[in-house]
Amino acid sequence: MTPSSARSATDNTWSVVGERWTMLILRECFRGHRRYEHFRTKLGIGSNVLNDRLRVLTEEGILDRLPYQERPVRHEYRLTKKGQDLYPVLLALMSWGDMYKNETPPVRLIHSTCGHEAQPQMTCSYCGERIAWREMAADIHPDAW
Repeated sequence: MTPSSARSATDNTWSVVGERWTMLILRECFRGHRRYEHFRTKLGIGSNVLNDRLRVLTEEGILDRLPYQERPVRHEYRLTKKGQDLYPVLLALMSWGDMYKNETPPVRLIHSTCGHEAQPQMTCSYCGERIAWREMAADIHPDAW
């Protein structure tokens, strides 16, 4: 990987998920909504922007576009595995917003297995301990820059 290709890989990530409407569409998908009209109405998004975002999300393999009606043909959008893997990103943004932008958080996360409120947190995949940002070190590949 050349330095420019490493940088463009990071830029490519932001070009997909770094746009406001993308995260709002994904939020609705994680809430179980799949249909174009719901996205347009709930988000108050213009058709041109919604069409563009849904196109990018399907081209990137984050959503699958599947027909649910034949006459007229209508489609719904379902999260792929790649899309489902964005859930921690959405939770992290929600947690930050709850801390700094909302006096009363609008959503509580409930762990369906035990029924208790859950707080998103980063933990070590090896030891299971919670990780603060100062406890994380980046081992950067020599060709990354």
